[in-house]
Amino acid sequence: MADTIRRLTVREPNGWYPDSMRGDAGEIVTDDTAMSLSAVWACVNLLAGTIASLPLMVYRTDAQGRRTVARNHALYRVLHDSPNYDQTAVDFWEFANASIELWGNAYARVERSVGQVSGLHPVAPALVSVRRLGNGDLEYRWTEDGKVYVETDDTMLHIRGFGGNPLGGMSTLHFGRNAFSLARAIDRSAGGMFKNGLRPSGVLTFEKWLSPEQRALSKTELTEQFLGASNAGRPLILEGGTKWEQLTISPEDAQMLESRGFSVEEICRIFGVPPFMVGHTQKVTSFGSGLEQQVLGFQKFTLRRRLKRIEQALEKQLLRPEDRAAGITIEFNLEGLLRGDSAARASFYQSGLANGWMTINEVRALENMPPVAGGDVPRMQMQNVPITETTGIGHNGGPALDEE
Repeated sequence: MADTIRRLTVREPNGWYPDSMRGDAGEIVTDDTAMSLSAVWACVNLLAGTIASLPLMVYRTDAQGRRTVARNHALYRVLHDSPNYDQTAVDFWEFANASIELWGNAYARVERSVGQVSGLHPVAPALVSVRRLGNGDLEYRWTEDGKVYVETDDTMLHIRGFGGNPLGGMSTLHFGRNAFSLARAIDRSAGGMFKNGLRPSGVLTFEKWLSPEQRALSKTELTEQFLGASNAGRPLILEGGTKWEQLTISPEDAQMLESRGFSVEEICRIFGVPPFMVGHTQKVTSFGSGLEQQVLGFQKFTLRRRLKRIEQALEKQLLRPEDRAAGITIEFNLEGLLRGDSAARASFYQSGLANGWMTINEVRALENMPPVAGGDVPRMQMQNVPITETTGIGHNGGPALDEE
């Protein structure tokens, strides 16, 4: 599995990259170079990690419309617990979602036993080529560890990203390569400035012509003793009438580092992530209400469509006709997003208990607590009832009498 992840980058045998992988700023954009950008790493890590942490549930709905968790279904263990021998569910779905965010596709070879799905084995998207066969089927072909694999849509799970093309989603690495290339070029320039101690160059003026040996010695001594951020501020000793004249730097060059903030916003715009969620707080309100609304917008407009895309792909490609007839569905449990917020979780439970759409034992199950007797009966609050109907109070203010 580790070897598969390391070989995500596509490179020509002679070491040259195709022009389609080079952005306008001249930098090569691959998954490795893109993920070296802190903003890309943070966005992909946030999206893939958040989705992978949500419980992926398999439900069964009976004829009366009652829905229960289908823990005895073969897909429950595969999707919720462990898709294969090497990975946990979080490992598998993080890899799948990172593949979707970068390449626009997630692939997994489906293993079946007695007709039921018994395992999912991830495949690096950079290795896979997809084509439509004459009979209408999709063929998936790739080479891994010297072995050639040829599968069809019956034996492959294919989750497509944004784009909706049956052959595959649209690659973020391809369509965002100019933004990624510019960000890498800016980082490279900034690195060069830090490497030289952020000091502008200057001029050393000597009274006499230097011999080749003296010239080489001057360059060597200056490079070793005064170049680099660690030597910044070190006094420069000159002798023999030598003069130092420092050159000024243009305001445009001095503000070059500020352009890195624009690159972060550009990358966040590509992935649909609010900049503050990846640590970029410039031009973002720090008030709780403002951030809260942005988090809700992130859940509604960024996460929801990604979750729906995965759910529908799993139901379409992994469920059998008899599963659909039995009311089997696959769905992410969004209540997992409340695990870190005790106040929101308490408010959610209180609303469910007070309005009768949750029971005490359902709440206790979500909190990993054992059921209690009588906790399976829905309850509702009674308000604004006549005072005469309140237990223990009669019409005349005395004890209430039982009516026959």
